[in-house]
Amino acid sequence: MASAVVWSRGAAAWLRSCRGRVLQSGGGRDSPGVPRGRGCAGSREVMPTCERYAVRRLPFARLQDGDVAFFQRLMPGRVVTGEEEVKPFNVDWLKSVRGCSQLVLKPQTTVEVAQVLRYCHERNLAVNPQGGNTGLVGGSVPVFDEIILSTALMNQIISFDKVSGILVCQAGCVLERLSEFLEKQGFIMPLDLGAKGSCHIGGNVATNAGGLRLLRYGSLQGTVLGLEVVLADGSTLDCLTSLRKDNTGYDLKQLFIGSEGTLGVITAVSILCPQKPKAVNVAFLGCQSFENVLETFTTCRAMLGEILSAYEFMDEKCMELVERHLKLSRPVADSPFYVLIETSGSNSTHDEEKLNNFLERAMASGLVTDGTVATDSNKIKMLWSLRERITEALTHEGYVYKYDISLPVGKLYDLVTDMRARLGQSAKNVVGYGHLGDGNLHLNVTAESYSHSLLDAIEPFVYEWTAKCSGSISAEHGLGFKKKQFIHYSKPSKAVMLMQQFKAMLDPKGILNPYKTLPSAPESSMC
Repeated sequence: MASAVVWSRGAAAWLRSCRGRVLQSGGGRDSPGVPRGRGCAGSREVMPTCERYAVRRLPFARLQDGDVAFFQRLMPGRVVTGEEEVKPFNVDWLKSVRGCSQLVLKPQTTVEVAQVLRYCHERNLAVNPQGGNTGLVGGSVPVFDEIILSTALMNQIISFDKVSGILVCQAGCVLERLSEFLEKQGFIMPLDLGAKGSCHIGGNVATNAGGLRLLRYGSLQGTVLGLEVVLADGSTLDCLTSLRKDNTGYDLKQLFIGSEGTLGVITAVSILCPQKPKAVNVAFLGCQSFENVLETFTTCRAMLGEILSAYEFMDEKCMELVERHLKLSRPVADSPFYVLIETSGSNSTHDEEKLNNFLERAMASGLVTDGTVATDSNKIKMLWSLRERITEALTHEGYVYKYDISLPVGKLYDLVTDMRARLGQSAKNVVGYGHLGDGNLHLNVTAESYSHSLLDAIEPFVYEWTAKCSGSISAEHGLGFKKKQFIHYSKPSKAVMLMQQFKAMLDPKGILNPYKTLPSAPESSMC
């Protein structure tokens, strides 16, 4: 904890230096305005990251006509240069950060990725790997003019073994497409995310995404069996094994899972997929207190055992926003908290009996006051949409300050309560929801538009609070650009130093996704 206290002062100073350069918002409620005459042309609705934060461009080479010509020869028809065409790749989907890249490359093969990185390494050109661009911490878009390396066309399934359930595919495969493919084979992906229709499996692995199934199937650190990665100098590391057991030397793939594209570009993934459950049930329940939510989880875990696959919670305000902005109807009303429970098994009679016994116990004991159960796939999707689309509903409220926290389960909602009391009327909404089964809180604060005074009230308080509870400031979203300076709240200085040494060894010129994941010293802005 001593390192966290020391770092809180340094991080707070970094925040103040960053925010001192922010101009007042002149845009609509969804995003701050861009000052006239500065930054990149176009994208007037989102302020360039280099103007909002005090960050200095590192001494990388600048893109020349000869560079563009080389890439056009390498991958004709798959080089994007037009201002309007490049703009969507420069802005994150939350419209909170924006880079100034002038070039997007769309390789189709690992060989092409290797050629791109070899050339960029020689020329000292910075590269921003990008998958589906669904990240929430600014890790998937440039900060300055980094070349965007998109995996969108690396979308081929290489192989699938029906006996072992092992899938091998390129990094640009969309998660939902993989799920659809596997379901036809009688299998499912071990992870499920609200962004599944856009996110890429390579990006999921690079950020170590958690999602809705982690309670049942564990993290990607356990289900990913092998990776193919192109390093910063263009060399290819082929660890694309399909073996569940391989105890020969260091497990190098773990270096790249969660590295956010800073150590290498993931080009292919080998992943273990579970069989598709024959019986799925979803219960949507109302609870009168967070203590009841916790007790319901304890009872649920004890009575449902091996068939429990998800336990999600949402507060009343989340459901209100989903109803208001997305016109979705909740089947249960008038509860301060809601719980979504999913069971997955092989015998519908057995599973329904266990679920009914649990529900009877929960209702009789007063833990649950109301609820509904769905076994039909359409109704199941409807109930899940109430949870999965909360993030979408929040974007309709204006600017969203998002925090992805791991905490001891008993303290999960205390942070929301304390943040509401701290911010008072200065915030439009303070809401909490998340994966209670694995101690993951999604804390969201909304305002009409971006305000650095509000951000000062939230940070570093939220990180200090988390550190005092021995939590993690990033449960599943990563650190990206927005949280890199706060890593010391969750990791000791020695660990951060070791990470920096790995980075220096694998990417000595620092060209891969610069300004992300690892902290840098506060500097003046040179946009």
